[in-house]
Amino acid sequence: MKVPKIFLSRLFDYGLLMILQLIWLFLAYSQILEVVSWLNYVLEILSIFVVLWLVNKDENPSYKISWIILILVFPVLGGPLYLLIGNKRPSRFLRRRLEKEQVAIKDIAVMNHDISDRYRNDGLTYLKHLGFGTYENTKTKYYTLGEYCYVDLLRDIKNAKHYILMEYFIICPGLMLDTILDLLKQKVDEGVKVRFMYDDFGSVSYLPFNYIKQIEALGIECVAFNPFKPVLSLAMNNRDHKKICVIDGYIGYSGGFNLADEYINAKQRFGHWKDTGIRLEGDGVWNLTTMFLTTWNAYKHEDLNYDDFKPNKYHPPIDNQEGFVVAYGDSPLDEERTGENIYANLINQAQEEILIMTPYFIIDDTMMKDLIIASRKGVSIKIITPGIPDKKTVYRVTRSYYYSLIKEGIEFYEYQPGFLHAKMVICDKRIATVGTINFDYRSFYLHFECNVMLTQPETIKEILADFDETLSLSKKISQDYSRRFKGFFEAVLRLFAPLL
Repeated sequence: MKVPKIFLSRLFDYGLLMILQLIWLFLAYSQILEVVSWLNYVLEILSIFVVLWLVNKDENPSYKISWIILILVFPVLGGPLYLLIGNKRPSRFLRRRLEKEQVAIKDIAVMNHDISDRYRNDGLTYLKHLGFGTYENTKTKYYTLGEYCYVDLLRDIKNAKHYILMEYFIICPGLMLDTILDLLKQKVDEGVKVRFMYDDFGSVSYLPFNYIKQIEALGIECVAFNPFKPVLSLAMNNRDHKKICVIDGYIGYSGGFNLADEYINAKQRFGHWKDTGIRLEGDGVWNLTTMFLTTWNAYKHEDLNYDDFKPNKYHPPIDNQEGFVVAYGDSPLDEERTGENIYANLINQAQEEILIMTPYFIIDDTMMKDLIIASRKGVSIKIITPGIPDKKTVYRVTRSYYYSLIKEGIEFYEYQPGFLHAKMVICDKRIATVGTINFDYRSFYLHFECNVMLTQPETIKEILADFDETLSLSKKISQDYSRRFKGFFEAVLRLFAPLL
């Protein structure tokens, strides 16, 4: 009899081990309480102190409220549970690794070509402070689907002469990944240095044990970010959601697509997969390079000469292009909510129009107020979300926001052909950001992310045209129809949305 594939996966094996750990902890706890009855009171007092600490903690209010309610409902276990998994910062071990590399690269993170001071834009000043310079001398190309980006990505990999850096959240054996790995092996044989990184948890249900060794057998240097272990651990909550490819320092890719067949519509999972990508050529690639190398060196500890990775090391400077480009990242290492702050900055500066595409829409009260205030001052706001979900629970939470915002004049649309995975914001037809950052708590608080913000007029036109095309394939949600998404179950989901 054929064994279902899921039972042979690491995700099933590790999940089963973690469930057994939970059962063992519960049984051990029950046994201890029978012998040490006063422990109940100690844990309840601990929960009270945890609640008081949360009330005074500089933390997102929605996140605090979710935990406070959970602790009050389960006063014995709630406090210890928060201490075990409630802190959103990465584990001390992971944090030390990454912070050391961020310090090492700090002085060279922003190149002399940075032009952020030329613009009256507090968002650019903010990003420069975080180590993300703003550059001209960069060509950009926008992709309306992952398969279009894939064609150019293969071509650029074939033409690589010195090194290739690749970093993705999900990799899955199939047409896309296998073709790329075959090409990378060819480049290694030609003497090109290839560094490849993927998030271990993001790929856990797709890859066999020790898949990293299969990649290394091709001559490719490889890192599995934050390896998933079958133990109850806070560290497993922080994932590398970035999608980056850098070729010889002067070509860079980012966007929503991972290295799996559904992202290029070679495999159907949730209908037609709508994604986006962007190609940079020139100075703007540098920020993608530094984001990759910071994470890479946290694991490999290579003594690198960063000048060898500069955009103009192996390629002449790109002619000046109209408008700027700034690739930027977000990290749970610090107290900055970079992704959320940049989205809020675009919403708050809008005078005429805000256009948004996002697969998940789970926001806090501050973002809600920003959108409502923008709408009340006359800004037209259109938001496109998926018509077919990849995660049904998250989909119901997303829909629970419709009614409150639609009645304020904000328009919601659902992409009908399938799943929309694109992450995009366009402000007043003049500035846009495209990348990996979703409108949800995981992207804003827990994951390592990256986006590209730009003002180049021709590329902005292409992004706008794509939004209009996607809108034409989407169904507008009416206010009356949106009422059905505000039931009791949705209210409970909204309450605990920050913990999803």
